[in-house]
Amino acid sequence: MKIYNKLVRDKIPQIIEADGKKCEVRIASKDEHYELLVKKLHEEVNEFIDAKNLEELADVMEVVFGLAKNLGYSEEELMRKREEKKEERGGFEEGVVLERVL
Repeated sequence: MKIYNKLVRDKIPQIIEADGKKCEVRIASKDEHYELLVKKLHEEVNEFIDAKNLEELADVMEVVFGLAKNLGYSEEELMRKREEKKEERGGFEEGVVLERVL
């Protein structure tokens, strides 16, 4: 038996059981959930940095949405705030590098 003790996607227990295996799960408290999401964000960002693919980038986004929900914000509120900031300050599409301010 392998011990994971980490946050997984909501349907992972059903996927494991459909594969004929058994697993033990528990539901984290709100505070623990936040801490586990932060840990998961680090994990997913590192996986994206290594793999550089859309699947890993989507995993990062899913964790960010989970963090927003844990903090009391909806996906829509997060995306709206993103758009507001992009409108006011721009995005990161052009690759602008600030070298110094004189």
